[in-house]
Amino acid sequence: MARTGTWRNWAGNQRAGGVTVLHPSGTEALAAALTTAAAAGRQVRPLGSGHSFSAVGRPVDLALSLDRHAALVDVGPTGLVTVQAGMPLHRLTAALAARGWALTNLGDIDRQTVAGALSTGTHGTGAGFGGLATQVRGLTLVTGGGEVLRCAPDENADVLAAARISLGALGVLDTVTLQAVPAFALRAEEGTARLPELIESFDRYMSSTDHVEFYWFPHTDRCRTLRNTRVPLSEVAPLPRARAFWDDEVLANAGLAAVVATGRRVPALVGPLARFAAGALGSRTYTDVSHRVFVSRRRVRFREMEYAVPRAAAPGVLAELRRVVDASGWRVPFPVEVRVAAADDVPLSTAYGRDTAYVAVHVPARSDPGEYFAAFEAIAGAVGGRPHWGKLHSLEAADLAGRYPLFGAFTELRDRLDPAGVLAGPHLDRVLGRA
Repeated sequence: MARTGTWRNWAGNQRAGGVTVLHPSGTEALAAALTTAAAAGRQVRPLGSGHSFSAVGRPVDLALSLDRHAALVDVGPTGLVTVQAGMPLHRLTAALAARGWALTNLGDIDRQTVAGALSTGTHGTGAGFGGLATQVRGLTLVTGGGEVLRCAPDENADVLAAARISLGALGVLDTVTLQAVPAFALRAEEGTARLPELIESFDRYMSSTDHVEFYWFPHTDRCRTLRNTRVPLSEVAPLPRARAFWDDEVLANAGLAAVVATGRRVPALVGPLARFAAGALGSRTYTDVSHRVFVSRRRVRFREMEYAVPRAAAPGVLAELRRVVDASGWRVPFPVEVRVAAADDVPLSTAYGRDTAYVAVHVPARSDPGEYFAAFEAIAGAVGGRPHWGKLHSLEAADLAGRYPLFGAFTELRDRLDPAGVLAGPHLDRVLGRA
């Protein structure tokens, strides 16, 4: 069934009108939709949950929603789990937990589809852990011409390697096989620290346990720290429900909403409010099943830019970002998020070939990021930073080709699998070059 209407993303900064949306269910229907579109000379964009801030998911002509292509296919005895690619991550983690399995690492949002999260390079944090794409062991892809390609280490291995993060340029993901691990818990230790201390001890601190991140509050030197250590399920000791609600919904989400609203009306209050917010949550320790600790609820909408920089360069990037913010007249109500990941071998991964630190800046959804994002982009670019594919940036194919050693090999594969440019569009033309 086809429907025509208006599409918008979660943040509200990407919109498309007059879009025809198909809802195929099953591999045959997916292949038929692409075959028909190719024959009619139409361009197709697969739709996920709309959590990208960039235009990577914005349809132009015909959209394929995978909301009816979202079933759990199989969970094997070794933890290999196969799903239809439209399954949201939160449904996948719940299904795995019910069977005694878990994904080894997750980002802090789980509303994305498996296809969307993989295609844009979604990652979590952990000095010894990679992003979601590093957990892929096989996949089935439907090309722009409607051909179904089964990809495994011994079949279409070159496509498997590249399609783990592909921006939807190689084909539409049909099924994905991921390597799960036995279910585990995380002991979460949350507290505060000063930015100069974290800059000074950056690599040591970010490697101090399995999963470490922190949030720096601009206009202050204060940071919120999060350290998550992998422990057996037998150690689960979650927060009391009332405490969790107070911390996460009242102080974190409602508190941030109040800071944003007040700062919009009285910009001079952003700094004092940031200092208050940095200390409001205090410290806490609890232990819960992994996916409940990895993920946090984001009620306040925002726009985001994130750059992956060489881990050794992160202290300098943070110091320079603080210097620029302090010297500016900007009022930044959102904290800056800092995470790390291990080097990987995925061609379009932001962590390809190097241990990586991620620095993410945010503004309220209805704000103009303007000079703030541009300044941060210049700071990250000076050390060879790579932008998150699903977040805002201004780079084009010529810029990106110099930051990804296998960029040319990827676009050659794209041209082979989709020579007619069925899966292309203005955004992919900008960041990958025309097919």
